[in-house]
Amino acid sequence: MAQTHVNLSVIIPARNEANLIGPTLDALLTNVSDGLPELIVVDGGSRDATREVARSAGAKVLSTSPGRARQMNYGAASARGDHLLFLHADTLVPSGYDRHIHHLLASPHTACGAFRLHIDAPGAVYRWIQRGVNLRSRLRSLPYGDQGLFMRAIDFRQIGGYRDILVMEDYDMVRRLHRLGRVRLAPACVQTSARRWLRQGVLCATLTNQMCIIGYHLGVSPRRLAVWRDGHCARRTAKNGMIHDAGSDYGSGRADRKGAADQAGRS
Repeated sequence: MAQTHVNLSVIIPARNEANLIGPTLDALLTNVSDGLPELIVVDGGSRDATREVARSAGAKVLSTSPGRARQMNYGAASARGDHLLFLHADTLVPSGYDRHIHHLLASPHTACGAFRLHIDAPGAVYRWIQRGVNLRSRLRSLPYGDQGLFMRAIDFRQIGGYRDILVMEDYDMVRRLHRLGRVRLAPACVQTSARRWLRQGVLCATLTNQMCIIGYHLGVSPRRLAVWRDGHCARRTAKNGMIHDAGSDYGSGRADRKGAADQAGRS
């Protein structure tokens, strides 16, 4: 029997994300405006119920060795959609997200797009981080993976997918996509968990990210950057006295996020 044509495939790399993967998948199904997307969760060796929760929400679940770039490439290899959305497991899409994706990618001059960022935490410091991220994304056309990167499947395959590196895979991908066309920002927001900033501390998380970017441009190997980043983040997590599951991409997150996607879309 012939397979149904798919306009959009959503690829979510996950590891120990049982608390958050359900709301993320629910938002993808309830906030779509025209036809259901193909949902692909690529598990990197979870020790919790991530796979079971994802299957119960209707996602196709694949398993591979851990590493976000490796997991996303593995998921994209089985995707049937014309357009691909790479989404973090702790990020909620806004209402009508598929319309924004198809609208921006309808232009042959656009190679990649992303959403504006909204951080799921109160406080002025997070609003300033958001403004900085969104300003950088708009002026420099350099969105990051936590904003939900989307592109045509044909372009993804043309550039060879994500480089199998431990850090900076999203930054590297966007820079290479610039060779194919514009990188544009959708007017709606995704809402991402604040757990990374809460775990490491806002200043430390921001400086660590900037140091990784500087190291990347100086030619420091991604493996060395990953060793430095993970060791530094582990020390900060212990200092902050927060529980962190080292198997998770981000650590402990909030479990109750009902209705947050609509709030993000209005931000």
